[in-house]
Amino acid sequence: MNPGSLQRLRGVVHGMVQGVGFRPFVYRQATELGLHGWVQNSAQGLFFEAEGDREILQTFARNLESAKPPRAVIHDLELSYLEPLGYDGFEIRRSAEGGAKTALIIPDIATCADCLREIFDPANRRYRYPFNNCTNCGPRFSIIEALPYDRPNTSMKNFTMCPECSREYHDPLDRRFDAQPVACPVCGPQLAFWDSNGEVRTERDDALKEAAAWIRDGKIVALKGLGGFQLLVDARQESAVHQLRVRKRREAKPFAVMYPLLAMARHDCEITDLEEKLLRSPEAPIVLLRKKIGRAHVRIATSVAPGNPNLGVMLPYTPLHHLLMAELGFPVVATSGNLTDEPICTDATEALTRLHGVADGFLVHDRPIVRHVDDSVVCVACDRELILRRARGYAPAPIHLRTPQPTTLAVGAHLKNTVALSVGAEVFLSQHLGDLSTAEAHAAFHKSAADLPHLYGATPESVVCDLHPEYLSTKYAESLSTQVLRVQHHWAHVLACLAENGLEPPVLGVAWDGTGYGTDGTIWGGEFLASNGSLHSFDRVAHLRRFRLPGGDAAIKQPCRSAVGLLFEIRGRHLVDEVDLPPLREFPAAHFPPLLAMLEKGVNAPLTSSAGRLFDAVASLVGLPQRVSFEGQAAMELEFAIDPHADGVYPFTFRRGTLPHVLDWQPMIEQILSELRQGVPREVIAAKFHRTLATMVVAVAKERSAKKVLLTGGCFQNRALLECCVQRLRAEGFQPFWHRHVPPNDGSIALGQIIAAASHRSAIPTASSMHDLNLTLSPTS
Repeated sequence: MNPGSLQRLRGVVHGMVQGVGFRPFVYRQATELGLHGWVQNSAQGLFFEAEGDREILQTFARNLESAKPPRAVIHDLELSYLEPLGYDGFEIRRSAEGGAKTALIIPDIATCADCLREIFDPANRRYRYPFNNCTNCGPRFSIIEALPYDRPNTSMKNFTMCPECSREYHDPLDRRFDAQPVACPVCGPQLAFWDSNGEVRTERDDALKEAAAWIRDGKIVALKGLGGFQLLVDARQESAVHQLRVRKRREAKPFAVMYPLLAMARHDCEITDLEEKLLRSPEAPIVLLRKKIGRAHVRIATSVAPGNPNLGVMLPYTPLHHLLMAELGFPVVATSGNLTDEPICTDATEALTRLHGVADGFLVHDRPIVRHVDDSVVCVACDRELILRRARGYAPAPIHLRTPQPTTLAVGAHLKNTVALSVGAEVFLSQHLGDLSTAEAHAAFHKSAADLPHLYGATPESVVCDLHPEYLSTKYAESLSTQVLRVQHHWAHVLACLAENGLEPPVLGVAWDGTGYGTDGTIWGGEFLASNGSLHSFDRVAHLRRFRLPGGDAAIKQPCRSAVGLLFEIRGRHLVDEVDLPPLREFPAAHFPPLLAMLEKGVNAPLTSSAGRLFDAVASLVGLPQRVSFEGQAAMELEFAIDPHADGVYPFTFRRGTLPHVLDWQPMIEQILSELRQGVPREVIAAKFHRTLATMVVAVAKERSAKKVLLTGGCFQNRALLECCVQRLRAEGFQPFWHRHVPPNDGSIALGQIIAAASHRSAIPTASSMHDLNLTLSPTS
């Protein structure tokens, strides 16, 4: 080598490069190319220096991106060439402490093929070991306590590695090099099976076998999994599934099912290539699949997903699940280990108390869970994945922004809550936290809102919350001694969709959901919002016609109330003439006078433009559930009722004038009532209703001459609505955008709040120059 060509390449790699085998990858690349130097993790990312010939260093740099480990994500690679220092050999240095924490935390990763082979190989020392993992798989987010991601900063810190595990852990050429959760039957976590009183019945492999025996017998077993407890029961036994529903207080909401093998799931469900890819992916989410129809022998109990054409399916994703499912050989219900509306249990002692009377037995282990992480839920819509619940496998992977932002905490909404933290150019979105309606859920929210700032050693300069004054997340933000910004709910939806798609204004946002506090004090939910040249504010350019909800929040669980409010808007007191309609049959005659008085005086009957409540009202009119046990149930059943062969749309009126314009659904409802009297099937009405909503979206897009149209909000979890809107918009020459990596529901609100705060910051004084600054981002019209 020509000494004159010898140079030193210094590199800094930002992204998901810790916990994915990036340091041993760099080590192998460098040693194979004969380079000298070092590589090191820090709280900011991965650093390296390599010395050698300039051309070889260039090859080395190219390989870092082209041949990186499969789970690694590089957001930024900073390279500089310097004078050589004369390094001898190449080494992996201990992680550096100190400095701002900007490294990315890796989500939990499903078991890789190599680890799976080992646990089923009788000759392997990890045969039937339920906590096997390596650099390419295993727990990450659920066990990390601090950055950098090193074993002393995880819940594995109290498990001392045996000599053999230690050798693997310290060998740069081993698959388990620097795999922080590395363990084996000699030195790692172990299983135990408890009865309902917490008495130990069996341990280790016998515990797993006894749990399987109890499940075969139709009993409910609480399993301590990766990010919390799951309740397992034989999915084939109707009586066992019914018992789980009764004990868990979950009347009708579908359960997810775990199959031992993909081939078994294929027996019951239609599975596309993309759906198979999602099931087999390292994220291993629950995937909503279409049930096969017309089979003589369907193995899944009807009560698993009653009245639902879809089934939430997942495959085993930890060694414990693989071993248990292999032992059983049949599908099981695998649902969150909690009571309805509570967070999942993570501690075995806590589970004994909270799941007392629910689980018959408990399959537990002694590896602590640092934070609860639910199973993620996805579906395929418009030929790509759509995340409906973002948790295990996805959280807390960030949304990468184009420019760094001041550190900001966003506390999300009240339903399907997540929190978010911006650090530099990254927005870290927490795992799904759920609805903040119980004391347990509220406590879990408080813990999670402090979790991300703690992990990143960050002190937020401001906190962002929803405009709704009564949200518990809003009250939490107000309790903090920092600057508070409030962002309108549906604008946050639009900004989240815009950020995820990397767009800039102008855009037209279609934000449709059940409930959101509007800037006029009414309940919004059928909104068309346009950015007016920037993201600082918005114009409410149109909305669905408003109607009153008798009983207020009671209408969420009683679609018949939405229907009564809708009928009152177009019939007034004459709505009682429609006594043969299903929603009116729900109310005794004596209830009509107070109902009408409530609607006429606007007492406990708030106005709403909500698309979600419009869905409920139409579902009620056509005779679908008048009372529901979970959010969105009536709208889901209306979607499921669609006759795919029916055509036609309903009329509606687009009332233009001063902003906002109004999309008047009265002509549609009048025709639906007429068709009901004629005996038109509800399946045809459902199909025409969905297509009419898509026609409304196109009408506003045309009126605004909007090239880019964003579809966001919980209503766009409805695949039929989303696909119809996308098809119609494209046919008319518009560019539709929708969600993929964050949910369309309120799980994306925190991301949108971060974007609103970042865009508004340039127009406001900094936190350091003002005291108790209280801002509301509201429309300009």
